[in-house]
Amino acid sequence: MNFIFAISSSIIISLISFIGAVSLLMSESLFKKILLIFVAFSAGSLIGGAFLHLLPEGLEKLGNYNLTFLITIIGLTLFFIMEKFLFWHHCHKGGKCDVHSFTYMNLIGDGVHNFIDGIIIGVSFYVDIKLGIATSIAIIFHEIPQELGDFGVLIYGGMKKAKALFLNFISATTAILGTVIGFFFSSHATGFANFLMPFAAGGFIYIASSDLIPELHRQIDTKKSLISILFFIIGICFMYILKILGTE
Repeated sequence: MNFIFAISSSIIISLISFIGAVSLLMSESLFKKILLIFVAFSAGSLIGGAFLHLLPEGLEKLGNYNLTFLITIIGLTLFFIMEKFLFWHHCHKGGKCDVHSFTYMNLIGDGVHNFIDGIIIGVSFYVDIKLGIATSIAIIFHEIPQELGDFGVLIYGGMKKAKALFLNFISATTAILGTVIGFFFSSHATGFANFLMPFAAGGFIYIASSDLIPELHRQIDTKKSLISILFFIIGICFMYILKILGTE
């Protein structure tokens, strides 16, 4: 049953890649408002997922504070390294960027990222269904703004809409492979899941603090800033509610 839930979650996450098409139907102002809400909620849910679900689970399983937090730091560091070398294509204002060359690099980087997400999902569901659900929700709300951005990158890089949707979906399906590997590796390798919990927490903390929260800081409009703070807190509270429900 746990495996079925894990596969179902990874399939749903893969299908989120098609959400990019929705952005074509929206006005630019509406798109930015919705994206802001998803980014804020995603940042809160990732922080909540790390500190309320993954780290406590890792501490309980490993029973060693020093080891747990060391693995968390390793996870954070490796996510930083991965982003540095796989997502180097992100362009900043005033910088030069070869758009057509980085579209395929975007797909490769996204595929690796989704594969790791899949491993985390597989391991989480192997440990406990409730942990798997909480982890999946955090990943889903992170994937929505990411997939919207990835689709925009591919279109901007000159791809036709149909090709961009198809290749983005293929890149997203690596999450399914990661889920299968993560789940079955956990069942055959004693302690693998225990070590991956704090590792995943480090990854979640890095994504939230390095990628998402800085985006929220760019908002200078008072109303939008308050909205982003509200949904950031809602994301954390949502993870806390799942934690409370999971202990009942």
